[in-house]
Amino acid sequence: MTDYGFHASHEQISPGQLLEDVQRAERAGFRMAMCSDHFAPWSAAQGESGFSWAWLGAALATTALRFGTVCAPGQRYHPAVVAQAAATLAQMFPDRFWLALGTGQNMNEHITGDKWVDKSTRQARLEECVDVIRRLHRGEEVTHHGLVEVDHARIYSLPESPPTLLGPALTPATAERAAGWADGLITINQGLDETDRVLRAYRDAGGSGPTAVQIHLSIAPTLEQARGIAREQWQNHALDDPLPADLATPEEFDAAGRYVPDDKIAEGVIVTDSVPELVSRLRQYEDLGVDEIYLHHVAADQGPFLKLAEQELLPALHRPGPPSST
Repeated sequence: MTDYGFHASHEQISPGQLLEDVQRAERAGFRMAMCSDHFAPWSAAQGESGFSWAWLGAALATTALRFGTVCAPGQRYHPAVVAQAAATLAQMFPDRFWLALGTGQNMNEHITGDKWVDKSTRQARLEECVDVIRRLHRGEEVTHHGLVEVDHARIYSLPESPPTLLGPALTPATAERAAGWADGLITINQGLDETDRVLRAYRDAGGSGPTAVQIHLSIAPTLEQARGIAREQWQNHALDDPLPADLATPEEFDAAGRYVPDDKIAEGVIVTDSVPELVSRLRQYEDLGVDEIYLHHVAADQGPFLKLAEQELLPALHRPGPPSST
């Protein structure tokens, strides 16, 4: 049975409020959560971007939820630092922390002043970083020369079991590559057909670990309100590749996303005024065979959504239902 988690968006909500939100999410009935790891928000209007690693320590300590985050080693983060941070959380909170490792976005990585390299180079760099991180989590002393440099690194405080490393993938090609190194796969809702292609590519390439989907949604008392929330907070996420990976600042995203139409936004955000409709749409993703679904209500104020989740949405999702029609 698919389990449901809460997504905590650092780009939209201050760290203190987001900590309260995730605590409320646990009380509402969510059993797991994940968070973003951004240096900058998607839009200047969002105006937040807390440091996820510090926040994760507080969130894990003040809830019983299992947590994960997606980060990009290789530029902003040295892989040895990522390995140390992940090992520390996994040691303090056994079997409650997972880490997804991706190729990153210029909006977060350009701050180092290093050149933003092409996707193929970033993919190769990522796979070097994964190898470094896994070796460090095995207790090895690592020296590595390549697209990243590591000199006699060793993690001294190790967990009994290393954290699970997931591969984040938006395309079948990336999912296929992830099957070669990842313990599982995580993707986002891009429509049922495209999401299915990504998941199938992972399985067809030999990936056998658990799969997860982060689903962006906007639910409000009226469709007009739901569309307004999606446009205000998430229109910049609807841009076509390669813009999401290559744009550098929130202001550039605002300029590019200004004229994105509502139907384009709705391709990546479930927009609805109906809990039964939302449940039906989510059941369609369950039917793809995913193990976990993380719900991201794209509003800056999570209060109404968490109340709705507690009273209506999660009870409906946790009741067995017939397979939905796709």
